Amino acid sequence: MKNVVFITGATSGFGEAAAQVFADAGWALVLSGRRLARLQALKARLGAQVPVHIVELDVRDNEAVSHAVMALPEGFADITALINNAGLALAPQPAQRVELEDWQTMIDTNVTGLVNVTHALLPTLIRHGAGASIINVGSIAGQWPYPGSHVYGATKAFVKQFSYNLRCDLLGTGVRVTDLAPGIAETEFTLVRTKGDQAASDNLYRGTTPLSAQDIAEQMFYIATLPAHMNINRLEVMPVRQAWQPFAIDRD
Repeated sequence: MKNVVFITGATSGFGEAAAQVFADAGWALVLSGRRLARLQALKARLGAQVPVHIVELDVRDNEAVSHAVMALPEGFADITALINNAGLALAPQPAQRVELEDWQTMIDTNVTGLVNVTHALLPTLIRHGAGASIINVGSIAGQWPYPGSHVYGATKAFVKQFSYNLRCDLLGTGVRVTDLAPGIAETEFTLVRTKGDQAASDNLYRGTTPLSAQDIAEQMFYIATLPAHMNINRLEVMPVRQAWQPFAIDRD
C-alpha cells in the first residue's frame, strides 16, 4: 500500500513545498485548500509522479471537513501522515488597534480548523497504527512572545499544547504527534498578514537569510519517515540569523 499524506493549506508556502517533497518520494497526496485553481495546478504538475486527490476545503467548516474525509476515494483513504498546515497571521499592529474580526479569523483557522481536521482523521490514523504521524505546524510565536503577535502567538501556543495532549491520549495507538515550530520563513505569510503589502514583506526579509518553504517541507518529511518507534514531540527550527533580544523596558 502506498503511503498517503493529507496536507491542509496546500496551495502555497509550506504546504505546496511539502506536496512536492512527498511526491518526489512517491507518496500519494491528498491536497486541500481554499483556492481551487491552485489545487488544480498542483495536481497537473504532480499527478504525473504520484496519485493526487484535491479537495477545495475551508478547514473552519466542520461539516465540509467531515464530508471531505468520508468521501476520500479508494487509494487515498488510508492516511499515513496528516500535515495540519492551514493557518494564518493577521493584524501585526498592537492589540489595542486590531479589529476583533481579525482575531476571530485567526482563532477559527489556526485553532478550530486544526481541531476539525484532526478530529475527522483520528479514526483513520489510529486504524493505520504504527508509523502514522500528525504534524501540526506551530510557530516560535507559540513559545516566544513579541509585539503584534497577540492572538496569533496564542493560537500557536494552543497548537503546541494540543500536540502534547494528543500524544498522551494516543499512547498505545502507534500514532505520532509533532509540533513543528518554524521561525522566520519567506513565504506568503507576511503578505497575508499585512493584507497584500508587498513592501512590508520585502522589508522583513531584506538583508537576511530566512528559512524557505523547502526547508520546512524537508523537516516534515523527515518527521513522517522516522522509524515507527520514534516521536519528535516538538521541533523548533530557526534560521541562524534569527535569535532572541533583551526584554523591552518602558522608560520615562
